[in-house]
Amino acid sequence: MALRQMRLEDDEILRKKARLVTEIDDKIRTLLDDMLETMYDAEGVGLAAPQVGVLRRVVVIDMGEENGGIIELINPELIKSEGSQINKEACLSIPDESAYVERPEFVLVRALDRDGIMQEYEAEGNLAIAFCHEMDHLDGVLYKDKAIENYEEEDEE
Repeated sequence: MALRQMRLEDDEILRKKARLVTEIDDKIRTLLDDMLETMYDAEGVGLAAPQVGVLRRVVVIDMGEENGGIIELINPELIKSEGSQINKEACLSIPDESAYVERPEFVLVRALDRDGIMQEYEAEGNLAIAFCHEMDHLDGVLYKDKAIENYEEEDEE
């Protein structure tokens, strides 16, 4: 495993659409391993391949064991979404910034795993946000593109 260079907001690769993975081989498995190591090193919870300069439809997420542990997605597809939630998001490719974004409350995602087996993942709350955020990267979309202008979090009393 190796740390990969994190691409930052001004890097044009983050605005390109990632290509489908046509063969899951050792190169893709190494990419998955490197992405996890890079994500952990940066103290993130999700990472998409374009963020490390690879235009392939590959995502890793780890929001802890209570959220399914390590999730590796190859060629992910959003099958279903329901509800709505607004939360503050940040991104490893846009350090020291955050914004409020509206996302689905629930998602159903289908993707291949590192063994080429089709999996389905149901996610809600913060995990649903992570799925959507990382999958947006595969289409060249950053959370800032979806930010709600002038949104203020309601005071909690």
